[in-house]
Amino acid sequence: MRCLASPLAALLLGLAAAASAHAEPAPRIAKIDGVHRLLVNNKPYLILGGELGNSSSSDLKDLSGHWAVMKAANLNTVLAPVAWEQIEPVEGQFDFTVLDGMIQQARAHDMRLVLLWFGAWKNSMSTYAPAWVKRDPARFPYARTGEGKAVEILSASYPATRDADAKAFAAMMAHLKAVDGQQRTVLMVQVENEIGMLPEARDRTKAADADFNKPVPAAALKALGVQKTGTWEEVFGASAATDELWQAWTFGRFVEALTAAGKKAYDLPMYVNAALPRPGAVPGGYPSAGPLPHLIDLWRAAAPSLDMLSPDIYYPNFTAWMPPYDRPDQPLFIPEADQAGKPPAPANAFWAIGEHDAIGFSPFSIENLPPEGVKTLGAAYRLLEQLTPLITTHDGGKTMRGFRAPVAYDGTVDLTPRRASFGPWDFTVTVVDPWTPKDSQDYASHGGLVIHTGPDEFIVAGRGITLTVATKDGSVGLETVRELRFENGQWVDGRWLNGDQTHQGRHIRLPPTEFGAQRVKLYRYR
Repeated sequence: MRCLASPLAALLLGLAAAASAHAEPAPRIAKIDGVHRLLVNNKPYLILGGELGNSSSSDLKDLSGHWAVMKAANLNTVLAPVAWEQIEPVEGQFDFTVLDGMIQQARAHDMRLVLLWFGAWKNSMSTYAPAWVKRDPARFPYARTGEGKAVEILSASYPATRDADAKAFAAMMAHLKAVDGQQRTVLMVQVENEIGMLPEARDRTKAADADFNKPVPAAALKALGVQKTGTWEEVFGASAATDELWQAWTFGRFVEALTAAGKKAYDLPMYVNAALPRPGAVPGGYPSAGPLPHLIDLWRAAAPSLDMLSPDIYYPNFTAWMPPYDRPDQPLFIPEADQAGKPPAPANAFWAIGEHDAIGFSPFSIENLPPEGVKTLGAAYRLLEQLTPLITTHDGGKTMRGFRAPVAYDGTVDLTPRRASFGPWDFTVTVVDPWTPKDSQDYASHGGLVIHTGPDEFIVAGRGITLTVATKDGSVGLETVRELRFENGQWVDGRWLNGDQTHQGRHIRLPPTEFGAQRVKLYRYR
């Protein structure tokens, strides 16, 4: 196997060889006090990310022009595609020039990377596979519809495709270990991108049909809680839903081969992302058989080497998609969210992190963030970065809660106040700011989190939320409310807010005009 190594690769290889043998472990997912964390150099790391557009990392000159925006938005991590066709243009000959340059640029700007492997599939289609794969359907067959028509989606039912993809993926991971195994610029890797079958629920090639008519594997039956045995149709009946189950298992087993091969070369955290369905859509009307909420158990059984399955959320009802992916057997990670320039993005970040312990949040098309978006997301990320030592030692949904108004799929904002209890303290939280004209408020952009830091002490952070507190055994007063500033790496108490800013002790308020944090101490009176 010939490798076209860049000059940077040679330099990095030398540096790696000279590095200490007693380096910290590679980035990994670990459960600490019942909560999944991403550990980097043995410390919890919160991904405050942004995902580049599909082509923005394919040319180093073009990529070099995007770092200023990403730095101004206070990202600490960039999600960047790596295309199979670009690193293996000729079978068995690997060229990592662009990947090495991407790593070099990230280091120069003090950024980390999450790599997105665009291999056999990207958004269902097979447009990033090398030409030698695309032009050889006899060896690498395309999926087919029930009418026998080929679609530009490589079939997951042929070992040659799986093996070629896995070989390239493992080669990339081995190269990463050689050039980045000590500095660890790359934290995680996404395997494929938004896998799914279109325009039907499953592939109808000869190999696919033959496999579909075999008995359902025992591991799949166990994952689905089914004791009956037989073929997929004998067990589940003839339907598009059954077709999707088989296709999900088949995709999952394909991905498991890549993940296992990649981790054998370099054991970094790996995940697969999901293109979520629209309401009322049927399999094939959306990318069928990806790691969707109703298929998570099946996917987890098919691809056990994956660290997590993650949702790409472009719909207004962001909060509705969190619970299925916030599971005891995996962390929550949001690798793609609606474009960062849209006002709800920061509120979504506070919600996912504060309520569901998300290990990271990443809006899409980060390089195209407009100036106002840079300012807003940058302020939100700056605050979340400052809070990270607290966030990563608390349990979302318990000692930490996230708040934002739920939004329906049609964009309707539910302004019903939210409630949460911390021991004896019952919080009521609204996104309706009492001192701002209602017709000028963008409620979907308001959000924050509350961290219970002591028996009667709390940190409240975000923007556009107002909180009141009650107890079952007496009235509650705000003993002190202090504005917080972050100076020289630590929080410093600022202004006392016990007067007009709290409406003479009636509520805690984070104005909608800026992100901020306050320290609150409560007391009871009778």
